[in-house]
Amino acid sequence: MQLTAAVAFLTILQEESVSIHTYSHSFLHIILQNLEHRDAGVSNAWLETLLAVIEALPKETIRHEILNPLVSKAQLSQTLQSRLVSCKILGKLANKFETHIIKREILPLVKSLCQDVEYEVRSCMCRQLEHIAQGIGTDLTKNVVLPELVELARDEGSSVRLAAFETLVNLLEMFDAAVVPQDVSSADLMIHPLSLLYGAIHSHSLCIVRELREGHRRSALYACEHEAAQGHTSSLGRHCYPKDSNLMCMKCMHTYYGAHTDDNISNSHSYCRAMIAFVDPKNFHLELYSTFFCLCHDPEVPVRYTMAIGLYEVLDALISHLPEILELMTTGGENSGSESKLLTVPDLIPALTTAEQRAATSLKWRTHEKLLQKYACLPHIISSDQIYYRFLHRMLTIIMTNNVLPVQKAAARTLCVYLRYNRKQEQRHEVIQKLIEQLGQGKSYWNRLRFLDTCEFIMELFSKSFFCKYFFLPVLELTHDPVANVRMKLCYLLPKVKSTLKVPTDKHLLQQLELCIRKLLCQEKDKDVLTIVKRTVLELDRMEISVDAFQKRFYENDLLDQEKEREEQLLLEMEQLEKEKQQNEGRSISDKIFEKKRKEGKKSKLVRSQSFSTQALHPKYGNIDKCSKYVFFE
Repeated sequence: MQLTAAVAFLTILQEESVSIHTYSHSFLHIILQNLEHRDAGVSNAWLETLLAVIEALPKETIRHEILNPLVSKAQLSQTLQSRLVSCKILGKLANKFETHIIKREILPLVKSLCQDVEYEVRSCMCRQLEHIAQGIGTDLTKNVVLPELVELARDEGSSVRLAAFETLVNLLEMFDAAVVPQDVSSADLMIHPLSLLYGAIHSHSLCIVRELREGHRRSALYACEHEAAQGHTSSLGRHCYPKDSNLMCMKCMHTYYGAHTDDNISNSHSYCRAMIAFVDPKNFHLELYSTFFCLCHDPEVPVRYTMAIGLYEVLDALISHLPEILELMTTGGENSGSESKLLTVPDLIPALTTAEQRAATSLKWRTHEKLLQKYACLPHIISSDQIYYRFLHRMLTIIMTNNVLPVQKAAARTLCVYLRYNRKQEQRHEVIQKLIEQLGQGKSYWNRLRFLDTCEFIMELFSKSFFCKYFFLPVLELTHDPVANVRMKLCYLLPKVKSTLKVPTDKHLLQQLELCIRKLLCQEKDKDVLTIVKRTVLELDRMEISVDAFQKRFYENDLLDQEKEREEQLLLEMEQLEKEKQQNEGRSISDKIFEKKRKEGKKSKLVRSQSFSTQALHPKYGNIDKCSKYVFFE
């Protein structure tokens, strides 16, 4: 009944069923009497009605009927419920009176409630300070409200401190550059819920950041760093300061000063972006890098994990340039050859394979799809052999086993890119053979559909001659596929297949295509497929007619195809040169080995001859030597 009555009183006010004078005379006393109802729900309902009524009441009525009794209701001797209600009413009354009345009659009550013995009252009054500040203006807010906020920010109750900080954030737009840094830095910023609001502080105060003097900026930066460093010391038990900077560098965590200290640092990521913008990117390395570095290298996993999550905006900015960044990482900014790739980042391939495996096992298939799309840049970063052994076969496995179509298509396109830049003809032939046997001739119709998708990517990335040489006939074989969906997809693809032909070079392939189309027209039993076949025939006829009409367009396409063909031929020539180089190196190595053995043989003969000469000088053979000399001279 009480709740219904409160709603009814509010409805009467909103619909203006009676005049405001009659309403205040008949209903206001009833509302005020029920504000301290022992049931919290009923009390809140009547309070909401009263707050709505205050907007419509004249000032004199408010002053006599509400404000004057409020002086006694807000006293410490009153009940907790009475003081809580008084806090909310005071916040509403701040916009109803002139500044001098608020200063004389309302602000003393506000100060008293801010220092109440119950933390619920202090927290409730703290949240009303925002409305009071809007009513009294900037000057009184600086002199009266801000000191109370700073004091409440040091309160022993965590809910009071959080309320003080939220109120301070909401009031930042009222302050100029001379007020913000001192009051922010003078507050006690060692409680982890407060760290969550640093980003909000930055968003509100960005407009005045450029106006801050250097000393004020450093005060705010010290406050930020002090929050990150709270509860952590170096191994010597001291805080360390970086060179040429007034910022304190938080060293690796060795001791806890409280159960919540890891939360303090974990929350630091929420304001890292704000503080980076605050110090300006040009000054980041000098002023904030040391703190950022220590947080990223913290020994606690949750801290590092949280900092990594905070880098998502950096990743969003880098993702569009990921291929260039990976290339710079692997080459060191120099145009080095493929033989030196990956020397500077040896852990790149394991990291990439691990990332793909984690994405594959997760339920976030869009992430997996994007990752596979980005892996198409790897031919410019790592060698062809590394791609072949670590990534190419993985793409084929994904095409055959994954259940998500976009992921399969992304893997198919990336596989085609890998095949496009593969520098060994033997490996290319092996991959082509697997595509034809395991996909084009696979038992699952789903694999055969993916084969057609792969062929579409091949027509996009390779030259026409390449497609005609390896994939034209395997594609036409699917006109006899037992599954209607495969034949239907093939019919949609036939115009693109025909566009790869060059007459008269591929005249025999054109005859094969026309023969397959005639068979489809004569033998197709599925109505849907037959409809698509007839539509495709008309489109193929228009293609033949439109060759002369769009000669320029086909000329440009032919130029592009010639460029692709030249690149493919260049890969073959490079492969041949590499083989010749390896053969020459092999010959030179074998020649060196032969020369070494020959020298060793000569050396062994010389050693044997020297040993024989030594034996000839032995005393046993002295007389023989003399006799021979005697005969010779005689």
